[in-house]
Order: sequence, then structure tokens, then C-alpha cells
Amino acid sequence: MEFSYCKLEIFVPESHLEQIRSALRSVDAGHIGNYDSCLSYHPVTGCWRPLEGTHPWLGQAGELCTAPELKVEVTCRAEQAEAAIAAVKAAHPYEEPVINAIPLWRTGL
Repeated sequence: MEFSYCKLEIFVPESHLEQIRSALRSVDAGHIGNYDSCLSYHPVTGCWRPLEGTHPWLGQAGELCTAPELKVEVTCRAEQAEAAIAAVKAAHPYEEPVINAIPLWRTGL
């Protein structure tokens, strides 16, 4: 089954929400009908442990870290997903950003 749309879930510190929003807009992710820049976000708590050889934005190698983040959700056309992910990675402060691309079987579009 092919999917026309996908949802991107992006975990980002609140300080970088506007950069992520701008990156998504630059590739037209979140364009729904006569609206653009459509996304939602809500607070979550992230947890990670940087391993040796990493250069984390927050935390130190070998130490378990937790911090408040935002989970950003945006719908985009499936053919836009690669461009949207690349744009988010370029704007994201994390060395290894968490970006999930989830195929959507049905949408309200």
C-alpha cells in the first residue's frame, strides 16, 4: 500500500521551535488546503545517554540526561518527507535529532 501523506514527529528543545518551524515552511511541510505552517507541539521529557565520542548539545558522555523538549508534529506529502527531514536536520541543534516519519493511512485532507 502506498501512502500519500506522512506525519513527522520531531523532538526539539523549546529554544529551537522557531528554527524548526521555519525549516518546515521552507519545504512546504504542513501545507493543508489554503493554510500553511500547520503543525502542533506539546511538552515532553526527553531522556538520553551520550556515549563516548559524541558531542551532545546537552549532557556529558556516560551520564544519563533528561530535559524538557517539545514534540512537534506536522503532516506532509510523502514525496516531501526526505526534503523536510533534511531541512529539519540542518536547523536542529542535536547531533542525532529524533525525527520519526510515519505513513498516514487516512487524513482529513
